[in-house]
Amino acid sequence: MEYHKCMSRESEFEERLLRFSKEIIFFCKKVPENNITRPIISQLVRSATSVGANYIEANSSFSPKDFASKISICRKEAQETKYWLRLMNDCDVTKKTEIDLLWKEANELSLIFHKISFTINQNRKITK
Repeated sequence: MEYHKCMSRESEFEERLLRFSKEIIFFCKKVPENNITRPIISQLVRSATSVGANYIEANSSFSPKDFASKISICRKEAQETKYWLRLMNDCDVTKKTEIDLLWKEANELSLIFHKISFTINQNRKITK
C-alpha cells in the first residue's frame, strides 16, 4: 500500500503545510533580489515555514495548554505571511496571480487555526 493512501487527516494537513512552505520558497526564489525585496523575502520565508513547524510541535506537545499555544502561533504566523505577501504584491505587481493564490492559502490556513483555537477555548469553558 502506498504511503499517501495510509495517511491520516493529521498527516494530510501536515503535507498541506509542507507544500505551502515549499510553494513560498519556490516563489521567493523567482523574485529578483534587491535592497527592497531582500528583507521581505526573508520575512516571508520565515513566517510561512514557521506555520508548519509550529504545527508539528503542537502535535508533539505534552499538554493541552502547550498545544493551544503552538496552534495560536500557527495562526499568527499565517497572518504574518499574509502581510508579507501583500507587501510583496505592492513591490512586484508582475507576480500578482501567484501572490493571490499564496495569499488565499495563507488565509485558509489562518481560518483553520482560528477554528482550532476557538474549539479549544470552547472545550475549556465546558470542562470548567
